Amino acid sequence: MYKLIEFIRRIYVVLLFLVIEAVALNYYAHSSYYTQAKILSYANRVTGSVQGTIFGVKHFFTLRRENDMLTARVAELEGRLSAYREAAAAAQTDSLAAAVAADTLGVGLEGMSQYRYMTARTVSNSINRDRNFITLNRGLAHGVMTDMAVITPDGAMVGYVVGCSERYSVVLPLLNTDFRTSGKIAGDEYFGSISWSGSSPYEVDMAELSKYADIEVGAEVVSSGLSHYFPAGIRIGYVESYELNDSQTAYDVKIRLATDMTRLGNVILIENMDFGEVSALEADAAAGRTETMEFQP
Repeated sequence: MYKLIEFIRRIYVVLLFLVIEAVALNYYAHSSYYTQAKILSYANRVTGSVQGTIFGVKHFFTLRRENDMLTARVAELEGRLSAYREAAAAAQTDSLAAAVAADTLGVGLEGMSQYRYMTARTVSNSINRDRNFITLNRGLAHGVMTDMAVITPDGAMVGYVVGCSERYSVVLPLLNTDFRTSGKIAGDEYFGSISWSGSSPYEVDMAELSKYADIEVGAEVVSSGLSHYFPAGIRIGYVESYELNDSQTAYDVKIRLATDMTRLGNVILIENMDFGEVSALEADAAAGRTETMEFQP
């Protein structure tokens, strides 16, 4: 008790000042309606600023979860859109009865889709080598398989899966000199071969594009659908420059990538449900042609 009294005695001047200051401020605050309004406005402004800061901090720590949810939603909608596109194509080729029958049996349009979509997140990514690879946080346990296409949430090409473990998968990206796919100018039917020269992480090349193709600088380049990995219409990039090759029969095209490969985060994986069947059929056909050639007299 003595120590408490001694402590108060030492600081009583400060305490007295604070008490008088509080009384003065209270008197001033209630002296008129104007001062009450001004103080209330200032207090609300300070409170709002503090609450805004707290909300911003909370929102920052929930961004990853929100991005994961949005990417999953995009994948779901892409699957539905793909199913409806295929149903529309079936209707145009007098196969609408198959779509109606499947829907009647409870399969639904989603069950008819050639493609299955799922999400993943990049855990490692290299861009400064000739043979770069990307590692994703999804593997066999999550339904990932080799040969699945990988795109960004806004529909730009990234690469395709070449290896899986139980919890992780490895992607062969556009920025790998072994990467090959087929592309075309959006709205045109002539296609060319897409590859990477190993020079710039922002550009790829398209070779063997017919000189009759409708091409101009800035034109959008998309997947042709001839590759078993990627559905048609996946955005690859935009024409940066082009010129006829040495034989003057086709264009060599420089393409500015639509995907910033240096900033990959969430991605969408696409499984072509017909990949195995078509690949096996083509392999059997190739083997059959080889045998026919070997046994010709």
